[in-house]
Amino acid sequence: MDHQSMQYAQTDATLLARLFTEARSQNGWLDQPVPPELLQHVHELARMGPTSMNCSPLRILYLTSQEAKERLRPALAAGNVDKMMTCPVVAIFATDFEFAEHLPFLFPHTDGKGFFERNTHLVADTAFRNATLQAAYYMLAARAVGLDCGPISGFNAAAVDGIFFAGTQTKSNFICGIGHGDPSKLFPRHPRFAFDDVCTVL
Repeated sequence: MDHQSMQYAQTDATLLARLFTEARSQNGWLDQPVPPELLQHVHELARMGPTSMNCSPLRILYLTSQEAKERLRPALAAGNVDKMMTCPVVAIFATDFEFAEHLPFLFPHTDGKGFFERNTHLVADTAFRNATLQAAYYMLAARAVGLDCGPISGFNAAAVDGIFFAGTQTKSNFICGIGHGDPSKLFPRHPRFAFDDVCTVL
Protein backbone atom coordinates (compact mmCIF):
# COMPACT_ATOMS: atom_id res chain seq x y z
CA MET A 1 0.00 0.00 0.00
CA ASP A 2 1.46 3.36 -1.04
CA HIS A 3 1.52 6.44 1.18
CA GLN A 4 -1.57 8.01 -0.36
CA SER A 5 -3.57 4.81 0.04
CA MET A 6 -2.50 4.61 3.68
CA GLN A 7 -3.80 8.14 4.21
CA TYR A 8 -7.19 7.16 2.82
CA ALA A 9 -7.26 4.08 5.05
CA GLN A 10 -6.62 6.23 8.10
CA THR A 11 -9.68 8.41 7.50
CA ASP A 12 -11.90 8.43 10.57
CA ALA A 13 -13.79 5.14 10.25
CA THR A 14 -16.36 6.18 12.84
CA LEU A 15 -17.31 9.29 10.90
CA LEU A 16 -17.51 7.39 7.60
CA ALA A 17 -19.77 4.83 9.24
CA ARG A 18 -22.02 7.59 10.61
CA LEU A 19 -22.24 9.29 7.23
CA PHE A 20 -22.40 6.30 4.90
CA THR A 21 -21.72 2.69 5.73
CA GLU A 22 -23.93 2.35 8.80
CA ALA A 23 -26.33 5.24 8.18
CA ARG A 24 -29.84 4.28 7.13
CA SER A 25 -32.98 5.99 5.89
CA GLN A 26 -35.24 5.77 8.91
CA ASN A 27 -38.79 4.38 9.03
CA GLY A 28 -39.51 5.03 12.72
CA TRP A 29 -38.31 7.21 15.55
CA LEU A 30 -37.29 7.08 19.17
CA ASP A 31 -39.01 9.48 21.54
CA GLN A 32 -36.06 11.84 21.77
CA PRO A 33 -36.36 15.58 21.06
CA VAL A 34 -34.19 17.52 18.64
CA PRO A 35 -33.29 20.90 20.15
CA PRO A 36 -33.50 23.97 17.88
CA GLU A 37 -29.85 24.71 18.59
CA LEU A 38 -28.88 21.42 16.94
CA LEU A 39 -30.87 22.29 13.82
CA GLN A 40 -29.03 25.61 13.69
CA HIS A 41 -25.72 23.77 14.00
CA VAL A 42 -26.64 21.50 11.10
CA HIS A 43 -27.48 24.58 9.02
CA GLU A 44 -24.14 26.20 9.83
CA LEU A 45 -22.37 23.11 8.49
CA ALA A 46 -24.55 22.38 5.47
CA ARG A 47 -24.56 25.95 4.15
CA MET A 48 -20.86 25.64 3.37
CA GLY A 49 -21.46 23.09 0.59
CA PRO A 50 -20.90 24.48 -2.91
CA THR A 51 -23.69 25.72 -5.16
CA SER A 52 -23.57 27.31 -8.60
CA MET A 53 -22.68 31.00 -8.20
CA ASN A 54 -23.29 30.46 -4.47
CA CYS A 55 -26.99 30.73 -5.34
CA SER A 56 -28.15 28.76 -2.27
CA PRO A 57 -31.79 28.21 -3.33
CA LEU A 58 -32.68 25.70 -0.59
CA ARG A 59 -35.38 26.78 1.84
CA ILE A 60 -36.34 24.57 4.79
CA LEU A 61 -39.62 24.63 6.65
CA TYR A 62 -39.42 22.75 9.95
CA LEU A 63 -42.59 21.22 11.36
CA THR A 64 -42.01 20.56 15.04
CA SER A 65 -45.43 20.93 16.67
CA GLN A 66 -48.14 18.33 16.28
CA GLU A 67 -50.41 21.05 14.94
CA ALA A 68 -47.95 21.85 12.15
CA LYS A 69 -47.52 18.18 11.27
CA GLU A 70 -51.29 17.71 11.12
CA ARG A 71 -51.44 20.37 8.42
CA LEU A 72 -49.11 18.16 6.38
CA ARG A 73 -51.08 14.94 6.92
CA PRO A 74 -53.55 15.31 4.00
CA ALA A 75 -50.66 15.66 1.53
CA LEU A 76 -48.84 12.49 2.61
CA ALA A 77 -49.06 9.09 0.94
CA ALA A 78 -50.72 6.63 3.29
CA GLY A 79 -47.52 4.69 3.91
CA ASN A 80 -45.71 7.81 5.11
CA VAL A 81 -48.28 9.20 7.54
CA ASP A 82 -47.12 7.44 10.71
CA LYS A 83 -43.48 7.95 9.81
CA MET A 84 -43.93 11.72 9.62
CA MET A 85 -46.50 12.19 12.38
CA THR A 86 -44.25 10.48 14.95
CA CYS A 87 -41.02 12.20 13.88
CA PRO A 88 -39.59 14.88 16.20
CA VAL A 89 -38.84 17.21 13.28
CA VAL A 90 -40.28 17.12 9.77
CA ALA A 91 -38.26 19.19 7.31
CA ILE A 92 -39.82 20.28 4.05
CA PHE A 93 -36.90 20.85 1.71
CA ALA A 94 -38.05 23.42 -0.82
CA THR A 95 -36.64 25.38 -3.74
CA ASP A 96 -36.75 29.17 -4.03
CA PHE A 97 -37.14 29.93 -7.73
CA GLU A 98 -36.51 33.60 -6.98
CA PHE A 99 -33.03 32.82 -5.68
CA ALA A 100 -31.45 35.35 -8.04
CA GLU A 101 -32.88 38.21 -5.97
CA HIS A 102 -30.29 37.34 -3.32
CA LEU A 103 -27.25 37.15 -5.60
CA PRO A 104 -26.12 40.75 -4.96
CA PHE A 105 -25.46 39.53 -1.39
CA LEU A 106 -24.39 35.95 -2.12
CA PHE A 107 -22.29 36.59 -5.26
CA PRO A 108 -21.34 40.27 -5.04
CA HIS A 109 -18.34 40.36 -7.36
CA THR A 110 -20.44 40.09 -10.52
CA ASP A 111 -24.00 40.72 -11.68
CA GLY A 112 -25.46 37.29 -11.07
CA LYS A 113 -28.97 38.64 -10.69
CA GLY A 114 -28.75 40.31 -14.08
CA PHE A 115 -27.37 37.12 -15.61
CA PHE A 116 -30.46 35.15 -14.63
CA GLU A 117 -32.77 38.00 -15.63
CA ARG A 118 -31.22 37.82 -19.10
CA ASN A 119 -31.25 34.00 -19.15
CA THR A 120 -34.55 33.06 -17.59
CA HIS A 121 -34.43 29.64 -19.26
CA LEU A 122 -31.64 28.71 -16.81
CA VAL A 123 -33.52 29.60 -13.63
CA ALA A 124 -35.59 26.45 -13.07
CA ASP A 125 -32.78 23.94 -13.63
CA THR A 126 -30.31 25.97 -11.59
CA ALA A 127 -32.71 26.35 -8.69
CA PHE A 128 -33.80 22.72 -8.57
CA ARG A 129 -30.33 21.23 -9.06
CA ASN A 130 -28.67 23.32 -6.41
CA ALA A 131 -31.46 23.09 -3.85
CA THR A 132 -31.33 19.32 -4.20
CA LEU A 133 -27.56 19.38 -3.71
CA GLN A 134 -28.00 21.50 -0.59
CA ALA A 135 -30.58 19.11 0.82
CA ALA A 136 -28.11 16.26 0.37
CA TYR A 137 -25.43 18.28 2.14
CA TYR A 138 -27.94 18.91 4.91
CA MET A 139 -28.65 15.22 5.47
CA LEU A 140 -24.93 14.44 5.66
CA ALA A 141 -24.43 17.29 8.12
CA ALA A 142 -27.32 16.01 10.23
CA ARG A 143 -25.80 12.52 10.27
CA ALA A 144 -22.39 13.97 11.17
CA VAL A 145 -23.77 15.50 14.38
CA GLY A 146 -25.54 12.30 15.40
CA LEU A 147 -29.01 12.73 13.95
CA ASP A 148 -30.84 10.35 11.64
CA CYS A 149 -32.80 11.20 8.49
CA GLY A 150 -35.79 9.65 6.80
CA PRO A 151 -36.33 11.29 3.40
CA ILE A 152 -39.57 10.63 1.51
CA SER A 153 -40.97 11.52 -1.89
CA GLY A 154 -44.39 9.98 -1.27
CA PHE A 155 -46.47 13.13 -0.98
CA ASN A 156 -48.58 15.46 -3.08
CA ALA A 157 -46.25 18.34 -3.89
CA ALA A 158 -49.02 20.62 -5.19
CA ALA A 159 -50.91 20.11 -1.94
CA VAL A 160 -47.84 20.84 0.18
CA ASP A 161 -47.16 23.99 -1.82
CA GLY A 162 -50.74 25.11 -1.39
CA ILE A 163 -50.68 24.51 2.36
CA PHE A 164 -47.29 26.01 3.16
CA PHE A 165 -46.00 28.10 0.22
CA ALA A 166 -49.09 29.65 -1.36
CA GLY A 167 -48.42 32.95 -3.10
CA THR A 168 -44.65 32.43 -3.30
CA GLN A 169 -42.12 31.14 -5.80
CA THR A 170 -40.96 28.52 -3.29
CA LYS A 171 -41.90 24.95 -4.19
CA SER A 172 -41.45 21.72 -2.25
CA ASN A 173 -38.75 19.29 -3.38
CA PHE A 174 -38.90 16.46 -0.84
CA ILE A 175 -39.68 15.87 2.82
CA CYS A 176 -37.31 14.51 5.44
CA GLY A 177 -37.87 13.29 8.97
CA ILE A 178 -35.10 14.27 11.37
CA GLY A 179 -34.50 12.73 14.76
CA HIS A 180 -33.12 9.58 16.33
CA GLY A 181 -34.13 6.53 14.37
CA ASP A 182 -35.68 3.42 15.87
CA PRO A 183 -33.49 0.47 14.77
CA SER A 184 -36.38 -1.95 15.16
CA LYS A 185 -38.22 -0.25 12.28
CA LEU A 186 -35.44 -0.70 9.73
CA PHE A 187 -35.62 -3.05 6.76
CA PRO A 188 -32.56 -5.03 5.65
CA ARG A 189 -30.26 -2.85 3.58
CA HIS A 190 -30.87 -3.11 -0.15
CA PRO A 191 -28.06 -3.81 -2.65
CA ARG A 192 -25.93 -1.07 -4.18
CA PHE A 193 -24.12 -0.99 -7.51
CA ALA A 194 -20.42 -1.82 -7.58
CA PHE A 195 -17.96 0.68 -9.04
CA ASP A 196 -17.58 -1.24 -12.31
CA ASP A 197 -21.36 -1.42 -12.75
CA VAL A 198 -21.91 2.31 -13.04
CA CYS A 199 -18.55 4.05 -13.38
CA THR A 200 -16.43 4.61 -16.48
CA VAL A 201 -12.89 5.98 -16.43
CA LEU A 202 -11.70 7.47 -19.72
